[in-house]
Amino acid sequence: MRWTLTEDQELFRSSFQGWLERFAPAEAVRGWLDSGDPSAFERRFADEGWFAIGSPEECGGQGGGLVELALAAEQLGGCAAPSAAWSAAVVAAPLLAGAPDLAAESLAEGEFAVLAVNADRPLDAGGAVSRSGGTVPNVLGADRARRFVVPIRENGRLALAVVDAADVELVPRELLDRSRSVAEVVVPDLSRHDAIEVADGILAEAASRAAVLAAADSLGTAERMLTMAVDYSKQRQQFGVPIASFQAVKHAAAAMLVAVESARSLVYYAAASVEQGHEDAALHAAAAKSQTCPAAEDVADSALTMHGAIGYTWEHDLHLFYKRAKLNSRLFGSSKTWNERLATALPLLPAA
Repeated sequence: MRWTLTEDQELFRSSFQGWLERFAPAEAVRGWLDSGDPSAFERRFADEGWFAIGSPEECGGQGGGLVELALAAEQLGGCAAPSAAWSAAVVAAPLLAGAPDLAAESLAEGEFAVLAVNADRPLDAGGAVSRSGGTVPNVLGADRARRFVVPIRENGRLALAVVDAADVELVPRELLDRSRSVAEVVVPDLSRHDAIEVADGILAEAASRAAVLAAADSLGTAERMLTMAVDYSKQRQQFGVPIASFQAVKHAAAAMLVAVESARSLVYYAAASVEQGHEDAALHAAAAKSQTCPAAEDVADSALTMHGAIGYTWEHDLHLFYKRAKLNSRLFGSSKTWNERLATALPLLPAA
C-alpha cells in the first residue's frame, strides 16, 4: 500500500523541510548538541509557529493532527534537530484539553508542558505517582519543560495535575544521542494540588501517539542515512571504480530503500488511524513502532558498513543519525514490548 498525502500535507512537509534546511543545517545542529543548549532553536521553532502545528485551534494551535505531527517528526529526525521538548509536549498536549487556557498559553509562548512518565516504556505502562509525590525516571525533555503533566493514581482512579517546573527536582541523565534529553523528576507532595480526573484510556491514547511519533522520527533518520550512504558510495572508489557499481553495495542500498518506503506508508497510516480514533488504532500504532524502529536500526548498520572507517569518526555526521535511530528503538517502549502487545491483542487462528 502506498499512502498519499493531501495537497496541504505535502505543502506543510515541503515548507517545514525548507525551514529546517535554512535554520537547522548540520553545523548549527552540531553547535547546539555540543553546547547542550538548544534554546535558540526551540525559541525560533515556537516563534515562527511550528510548535502550534498539529494542535486544535481552540487550544491556541494552528490545526492539523497526528499526520502533520508525524511529518514534522520525520523531518526533525532527518536533520537530527534537538526535539526532546517538542516530542514530549505534543504527546502531552491532548491531555490538557480540560485546561484549554493553559494549553493555549503553552502553545503561544512555547512553554513546553511535558508528561511526567518514564519514556523507557509505553506511556500507559504504569508510572502514576501518589498524592504524596514520588520519583519518575527518564522523563523525556524534562530539562526543557516549563510545566509537567503528572499522572496521579488515587483510590484506583487516574487524575492529572499540572505542576510548574520550579516545584520539582531534576536529576539529568546522559544519553549517547545528544539530540534528545531525559532526566529523573522528583515530584513533591501534591496533596493540596488541584488535579483533573480523567479516564484511564487517555494514557493509552498518549502511548499510541508517542509510538507513532517515535516511528516517524526513525523514518526520517533512516531516509537521511540512506541518502548519505548512496551519495558516499558514488564518491568512494575501490579498484579504480565507485563502490556504488558493486553488486553487494547495490543490494544493500536496495534493501535500505525498501525498508524506508515500507515504513513510510505504515507510519502515515498509523498516524491517521490514531488521529481518527479507529477501533484498531492501538494495533496500528504498535505495528508502526515495532516495525519501523528496528528497520531504521538495520538501515543505520548498513549505512555504517557502506561508509567504512569514515563512518566511525566523530567528524562525520552519520553518528548523529545512527545514535538517534538506536534511541528511537528504546523510546516509549522497546520493539519487543510493542510486538508483545500485538501478539496479545490479535486473535489466535487455528492452523489450516
